[in-house]
Amino acid sequence: FDSLEGTFEIFIQIGAVLAVVIFYRTELLLQAQNVISPSKAKNESSRQLWLGIIIAFIPAAVIGLLLGERIEDWLFNPTTVAIALIVGGILFIVIENYIKDKDTEQKRIEDTPLTFKQALLVGLWQVLALIPGMSRSGMSIIGGMLSGLDRQRATQFSFYLAMPTLGGATLYTLIKNLNTISADDFVLLGIGTVVSGIVAWFSIGWLLRYVASNNFIPFGYYRIIVGVLILFVVNI
Repeated sequence: FDSLEGTFEIFIQIGAVLAVVIFYRTELLLQAQNVISPSKAKNESSRQLWLGIIIAFIPAAVIGLLLGERIEDWLFNPTTVAIALIVGGILFIVIENYIKDKDTEQKRIEDTPLTFKQALLVGLWQVLALIPGMSRSGMSIIGGMLSGLDRQRATQFSFYLAMPTLGGATLYTLIKNLNTISADDFVLLGIGTVVSGIVAWFSIGWLLRYVASNNFIPFGYYRIIVGVLILFVVNI
């Protein structure tokens, strides 16, 4: 199992991707219909949304391909994770306090997609998630809020962005390690995918309900506390 651990950790993310697809299946089907619709307004809105997702996906994909192995060698250790948890927590607290007095439009992501500039900003923030301990969803949500989105819209865009990001990472890892995976390993990976998908599906619903009436400041403090505890444990 030790040789499979890294592959397992990334591969089960496909469960999260499937959970997003299933959770948003109605919206995704509607967007697919809009793309082929003769209505120019519907076509442009859906096209802009998915072009924005592609733009947001590119920075992390490029940096990950170029520096993925070096990041794994240099940064995959408890101290880095702890520091990243603390820094991410501080970012949530600071940014929530920064935007709390600002007016943000409460609109559906399907009706009013991000501009390409906003999508690029989200993508650049998602690059930070290559650092272990920096949450992918957390960094992309922060990027969305800094670009002018409300929490709900930023959160939904983050979930949509998970589809190419986690799906691409899973496919790349699978191809890279295919010769080291046995038939028995696929059974284990399949079970992990199903379990992670179920957990992710419930998590999406919970998080969307949470952000409808709460901010991320408690989550920021949680990250800081966990990071400090990890630093304490690894240094005693």
